[in-house]
Amino acid sequence: MSTTPQVPLGTPGGPTEEGPGADEFAERLFASALGALDVFSVYLGDRLGWYRSLATDGPASSAELATRTGTQERYAREWLEGQAVAGVLTVARGRAPSAEPTTPPERSPQGGPPSSGPPVTEASARRYALPPGPAEVLTDEHSLAYLAPLPRLFAAVGRTFDELLGAYRDGGGVSWGRLGPDAREAQADLNRPWFEHELAGALGRVPDLHAILSRPSARVADVGCGAGWSTVALARAYPQARFDGYDIDGPSVEMARANAEAAGVADRVAFHAADAAALPAVVPLDAAFAFECTHDMPRPVEVLSAVRRAVLPDGAVVVMDEAVAEEFTAPGDEVERLMYGFSQFVCLPDGLSSSPSVGTGTVMRPATLERYAFDAGFERVEVLPIEGFSFFRFYRLHH
Repeated sequence: MSTTPQVPLGTPGGPTEEGPGADEFAERLFASALGALDVFSVYLGDRLGWYRSLATDGPASSAELATRTGTQERYAREWLEGQAVAGVLTVARGRAPSAEPTTPPERSPQGGPPSSGPPVTEASARRYALPPGPAEVLTDEHSLAYLAPLPRLFAAVGRTFDELLGAYRDGGGVSWGRLGPDAREAQADLNRPWFEHELAGALGRVPDLHAILSRPSARVADVGCGAGWSTVALARAYPQARFDGYDIDGPSVEMARANAEAAGVADRVAFHAADAAALPAVVPLDAAFAFECTHDMPRPVEVLSAVRRAVLPDGAVVVMDEAVAEEFTAPGDEVERLMYGFSQFVCLPDGLSSSPSVGTGTVMRPATLERYAFDAGFERVEVLPIEGFSFFRFYRLHH
């Protein structure tokens, strides 16, 4: 593929007024293919524990890495070489301790390769290291730069492509449950650092929200709580409040309960496998939150209506959702591209897997949420002054 600068408008193979030229688009697609291969390789390194071993135990040869992680040396060697070629790993100095056998291996009776195992070669003796920058991105689950879980979402989608094709042709969808543990854990682990480090502070800088959450014995609902990291973060920050998390995905609720127990807040936090449209109004709520879930709901107006009825008039209802552009624009920026990707393969099929469904998709623009809020009986939607919180925008729904 050519890496020469873009040719002038109208040149054969170059860009035209109708869009990119053939050569330009071919280069873009080739670069995307390389990116996809990077994603697949990260998935292997993440799920097989190879990155974590390199980060915690230090440089390794393919044999050492395979021994540490209970995996196959030949596959480990190919992955290590590929990661070094891609610039993720570096080649460490020095041979592996096991690279110099103390006695020559016995040869087979036929005069072939040593019968005691594969010969030690330069490739198998080479050692690899994971530099600090990639190590943080790929292994530090508390870092805001942690992105290793992202390829798990791609892997989950890959397993459902036949179902997706069927839904695109004939209707229906592919539910979140069908995507399995990879998708469930990916979303939880990607959001966890932001909830742990930034959520309470971001909300606390909005004075009236902080005052509501600080009320003695405040009752708070976390709608669409997933693995519960948002609930846990708020429970730690506001120890006088009691929290209830709701999610329709049973395995996510089990994860949330375990996370709350490990965090030491299980005495003030309860999780329920339930549809938030049936949110009980018998115990008035001081606040309710919906973190990155409204766009997935097949019937968001029903859920927002239930939330409005359950929250006290002087309480707070906050929706956190993707910070997409206010209007459709083509071409769009990288955030728009990312969100449309999530929408096509995850969120829209999930939303359409239940009927009836409004089919929102990931790209829920502010006007769309405002319409849902008004239909649910809210009087006003305010964008809160919280910026730089990953890819999200915070809305407050007033009633």
